[in-house]
Amino acid sequence: MKTLAIKSIPIMSVTAVLVVALLLSGPVVISGEDLDARVKKFLDSHDWGWGDMNVPAVDGRTLHDLIVKNKYTRALEIGTSTGHSGIWIAWALSKTGGKLITIDIDEQRHREALENFEAAGLSEYIDARLGDAHEIVPSLEGPFDFVFSDADKGWYKNYLISVLPKLEVGGCYTTHNVSMRGRCRRGGGSGDYMEYLLSLSNLETTVDSRGNGLSISYKKSK
Repeated sequence: MKTLAIKSIPIMSVTAVLVVALLLSGPVVISGEDLDARVKKFLDSHDWGWGDMNVPAVDGRTLHDLIVKNKYTRALEIGTSTGHSGIWIAWALSKTGGKLITIDIDEQRHREALENFEAAGLSEYIDARLGDAHEIVPSLEGPFDFVFSDADKGWYKNYLISVLPKLEVGGCYTTHNVSMRGRCRRGGGSGDYMEYLLSLSNLETTVDSRGNGLSISYKKSK
C-alpha cells in the first residue's frame, strides 16, 4: 500500500487565510450592547473636556432620550462644534435605525468632530458636513423629524424659518442656550427668537433649564 505524506501547514499560514476570509466576508458589525459600551466609555473618558461650545452632558442626554422615545430617524444638527451633542444624537439614532446630518463652518472643529465620531464608533450614523450653515440649511431637502439648532444665535430665527416646513408633523425642533425669559444664553444676540418661537401656533414649546437652556418644540400641524 502506498502511503501519502501529509505536510503540516504552518500556523501563521492558517491565521493569514482566516484573516483574509474575514476581510472578504464584509465589515464587522458591532452589536447594540457592544456599541453602547463603546459610546459610554468614550463619553465618560471625555466628560471633563467638552468645552469649545459643546453641550453639557445633561442636555446631550435629553437629546438622546427625545429621539429614542419618539423613534426619530432623520435628524439635523446645526452647529457640530467638536461633536459632543452629535455623539448623543447619533447614539440614539443607532437604536432607531436613523442618521444625522450635522454642519459646522470651522475646519478645525469639523476635523476634531470626525475623529471623535470615529473613536465613539458612530461614524456610520453621521453625515458631517463642513460649510456655512446659512447656505447649506436652506438647500437641504428634508424631511426631518428631529432638529437641534446650536450655531450662531443671531441666526436662530432664520434657521427655524428655513427648516420648519421640512419638519414632519410630530417632529421635534430643539434650540440650545435659550430661556423662557426670551434671552439667548452664551452669546445673546437674538432677543426676539423665543418670542417668535412661542408665537407659532403649530408648535408646542417648553424649555428644559437643567443644563444650558434647551427649548423643545413639537410640531402639532403643518
